Amino acid sequence: MSGVVVLVNGEPADAVPALNRGLAYGDGVFETIAARDGLLEHWERHARRMLSGLARLGIPAPDPELLRSEALGLLGGRSPAVIKIIVTRGEGGRGYAPPAGAAPTRIVSRHPFPEWPAAWTGGGVRVCWCETRLSCNPLLAGIKHLNRLEQVLARREWDDPAIAEGLMMDTVDRVVEATARNLFLVRDGALLTPRLTACGVAGVMRAVIMERAERLGVPVEETELGRDEVESADEVFLTNSLSGVWPVRRIGGVVLEAGPVTRKLMMQTDD
Repeated sequence: MSGVVVLVNGEPADAVPALNRGLAYGDGVFETIAARDGLLEHWERHARRMLSGLARLGIPAPDPELLRSEALGLLGGRSPAVIKIIVTRGEGGRGYAPPAGAAPTRIVSRHPFPEWPAAWTGGGVRVCWCETRLSCNPLLAGIKHLNRLEQVLARREWDDPAIAEGLMMDTVDRVVEATARNLFLVRDGALLTPRLTACGVAGVMRAVIMERAERLGVPVEETELGRDEVESADEVFLTNSLSGVWPVRRIGGVVLEAGPVTRKLMMQTDD
C-alpha cells in the first residue's frame, strides 16, 4: 500500500506469522493516532487506553515509551500522518487457551492521513442507521480490541459517498456509537452521550470533548439513548481522534443544524 510503512517488533516487515493470535482470534488491542507537526496527538490518553485494554485481556504490555519512540521514528518528519499501533498476545497454536509464556507482538505502522470533504467539518455530515447491531459484553465494553467484525458488517451497508457514517444500536435498541466514531447530542443546552457499559469504544476524542464541555460549563451526562431521542435532539455530532468533531446535519430524512453548543466545543482548545 502506497505510503504505508510497518514495524513488527521494531523491525521493518509487511507480515506477521500465520499463528499470531491477533490474526487467528482478534486477541489484542489497537490505537489509531493523529500525528501533526511531528507530534502524536493525545499520546498519553491513547497509551492509557491501550494499557487498560491489555490489562483487561491479560496481555503483558510493552513499554509505552518504546512504542512512542518507534512511532516517532516512522514519522520521519512527515505530517500529517496516521500512526496505528497494534499489540497482540503473540503466537500460539490452535485453540482458544492462551499459551503460557507467549511474547506479545507489537505492530507500529504509518499511514497517509485521510482526506475528507472540508464541508463535513464546516457544514456537517449525512449519516444513516445501520441494521447491524452491537453485541452486549461488559467485559469488552470501552476497550479498542481487535475484533471489529460488527463494524465491518455495518460499514458494508452503504456505498453512497455522500454518507459519512452509520449509527449503530445494540441488541436491545440502545444507541451506542457510529461505526468508527462516538456520538453526542445536545438537548436543552446539555450534552448527552451513550453510556458504554455494555458495548462500544470509549474514544479518546470522546473524553476530550467531555472535558471541554465541563470547562465551558456545559452539563454532561452519560446515559441510555434511543433512536427517537437522537433524531429529536437539538444538535448531534460525532467525534474521532482523526476527524475531530463532525456536526450531523442529516440522519436519514431528519434534518439538523450545527448549533451553538457544537460550535463552541469545536472552537475550544485543550491548552
